[in-house]
Amino acid sequence: SDFFSALMDEAYDYAPSTEPWQDREMSESRDEQMDRFIPNREPELESRFALLSESSGQPAAEQNENSAYTQLLRSEMLGIREEKGEKGFKTPDSKSLFRYKSSPQTNQEDAFSLSPVSFQSCTPNEPRKAPRKINKAPFKVLDAPQLQDDFYLNLVDWSPGNVVSVGLGNCVYLWSAATSRVTKLCDLGPEDSVTAVSWTQRGAHLAVGTNKGEVQIWDSSQCRKLRTMTGHLGRVGTMAWNGYVLSTGSRDHHILHRDVRQPAPFMSKLHGHRQEVCGLKWSFDEQQLASGGNDNKLCIWSLKSTEPVLKFTQHQAAVKAIAWSPHQHGLLASGGGTADRHIRFWNTVNNMHLSSIDTGSQVCNLVWSKNLNEIVSTHGYSLNQIILWKYPSMTKVATLTGHTYRVLYLAISPDGQTVVTGAGDETLRFWNVFPSAKSRSSSGLSSSLPLGRTIR
Repeated sequence: SDFFSALMDEAYDYAPSTEPWQDREMSESRDEQMDRFIPNREPELESRFALLSESSGQPAAEQNENSAYTQLLRSEMLGIREEKGEKGFKTPDSKSLFRYKSSPQTNQEDAFSLSPVSFQSCTPNEPRKAPRKINKAPFKVLDAPQLQDDFYLNLVDWSPGNVVSVGLGNCVYLWSAATSRVTKLCDLGPEDSVTAVSWTQRGAHLAVGTNKGEVQIWDSSQCRKLRTMTGHLGRVGTMAWNGYVLSTGSRDHHILHRDVRQPAPFMSKLHGHRQEVCGLKWSFDEQQLASGGNDNKLCIWSLKSTEPVLKFTQHQAAVKAIAWSPHQHGLLASGGGTADRHIRFWNTVNNMHLSSIDTGSQVCNLVWSKNLNEIVSTHGYSLNQIILWKYPSMTKVATLTGHTYRVLYLAISPDGQTVVTGAGDETLRFWNVFPSAKSRSSSGLSSSLPLGRTIR
């Protein structure tokens, strides 16, 4: 009985320590050792798992060298990110680090990353770029009397030599962006009118389409007509150059390929549209021709084909606005008329409709930026706007207004910084919308040029 009494007294004497666990030296006596260990954990893991504590007493230089590494480890292992301008670290929203949650959402930039470090951790304090400032008013306005308000014509073009050509009534005028000099190139007479103008890729010669169905080639430096080509039975509303080959579209539903070096008026005739052809554009690799018509069709042709190799029928109105991307091979943008209002994007390499956006108004013209992955569209009924879009998100960068009629004509300067627009309000307006590729201005244009000048 004495043995059991002593054993019970020893058991009642045992009480666990209420102090947090601390390192102790091992006692030589085994009687003082506990049979188990229950630690006291803090509620926040980071209080125990301090990676290079701020008060570690390290030299200032060494702390500066390790600060980036410290932040990276905290961000990746604990989800704690340092906010700009704060000394401490921002902890996750949940107080319990071991609370059950759904699988973490992967950042879009991290989805296909080969790095074990997240994109957000790589640039934790990277400053955001300031948004680009775009002047909402044109820096120059030219009067353009008798500029026709006709959706199916193409009366404005900008040459690689920095000269703007415009068809006004039965005459063609040239305006030099470098000198502001206006030159009258030709007069077709009272029985005919200009329906299209298009510069060669070298910028020395201008093709002029007429209401009678003729195509004239002019030397702009000498103001001399070189030749007249026939072949169409209706007005020539659109033209596009591919080297020495000039493609022309007409109200007679046909497209003609003309080699200006040959005496024959044309070398091939393309059949693909059932109504007037109002849009033509060659791709930058000069292998594909896109054509749009009043039959709501968008056709893709090769240089040697007489039948379309691709045909898209998603538009619900006339397709005049056509533009090939200079940044991606086979990427084509097209815009529909009043009943459609959509800008659509196509991959002509694998015959795919990529995306579309409803602009809310008639799409009259499209042109891609040469320096950025952005596109400009001009609109008619009922907003008469010029809209700058960012591709592929198609978010609006800027909306420009000023024309009181449909913005039917659009061209871009050779340096890619300026666009000129024309409308039935008989004005040409110049807008600075894109930055230069190399912080330079070679267009010869300046916001200090006088406003209100006339082009004739």
